[in-house]
Amino acid sequence: MKKGTSFSTQGQRADIGDLTIHRILPNRYADAVGPFVFLDHIVPKLQPAVMDSGTGAHPHRGIATLSYIIDGEDEHFDSAGNYAKVHSGGVQWMKAGNGIMHDETLNVDSHTDTNSTHAFQFWINLPSKVKAEQPAYLAIHANEVPQKGLPHNGGWIKVIVGDYEDLHASIPNYSKQFLYHVRLEPGKDFTLYVENKMEVAAFLPTKNVVLNDTEFKGGEFVEFDRDEGEITIENKIQGPIDVLLFGGEPYTEPIVAEGPFVMNSRSEIAEAYRDFYAGKYGKINYQKRA
Repeated sequence: MKKGTSFSTQGQRADIGDLTIHRILPNRYADAVGPFVFLDHIVPKLQPAVMDSGTGAHPHRGIATLSYIIDGEDEHFDSAGNYAKVHSGGVQWMKAGNGIMHDETLNVDSHTDTNSTHAFQFWINLPSKVKAEQPAYLAIHANEVPQKGLPHNGGWIKVIVGDYEDLHASIPNYSKQFLYHVRLEPGKDFTLYVENKMEVAAFLPTKNVVLNDTEFKGGEFVEFDRDEGEITIENKIQGPIDVLLFGGEPYTEPIVAEGPFVMNSRSEIAEAYRDFYAGKYGKINYQKRA
């Protein structure tokens, strides 16, 4: 049985520097999909050879940030001393835990000849006990992202978060959660079974896609109902299409979000701000490391 769709919507502009950004989640219909409480789409764009598109140093608490880079070079600094660059196809994951400062800059990829950027940033809400833990960080390069081909030369699937068949992402799972990138060739289809009560959404970055017999436009966020069933993706256009599928089990604790903090109560939000202004999240050392 195919899952029904609950709604679809487009994002709102939230540009930073040279980057054109559409804020997809939260939106007017949904505050979260499973543990995912935030999604920014840095839309495909040709860029000058040198840009100034960093976020600047800023705090986080109570979440894990995840940046998935389709095209570009993403440079990460944080106050726990972590530093890395990942290139096209790579992932930056940072568990903010009980508080951290970080800075992230997306630029054109120095390893390729294409002056384009295209990326996604997710925030993954953490269980309350994990919000109290120390920060942690992973840089996952493109060749380390689990991937397999689909049957009949249909395309491929990458597992950014969670598991799919024999593929297992290196990002920790604090609940049932998944984030897949599916590439489908023309005339092909892919079906994913989703168990009962799991929250799941699809994002269509650039091109029209048929989901369970209904065509949706590029740039749309589509959320499905919570009954068990299948999601079938079909490519009925010329050229390959890309779909992000993500979600997980419902987050059952209270959610209170303000600015860069996602906690479980107003008092915890107040404490997060007090600790930030008291300098408890540390400072970033911008001395680059190899």
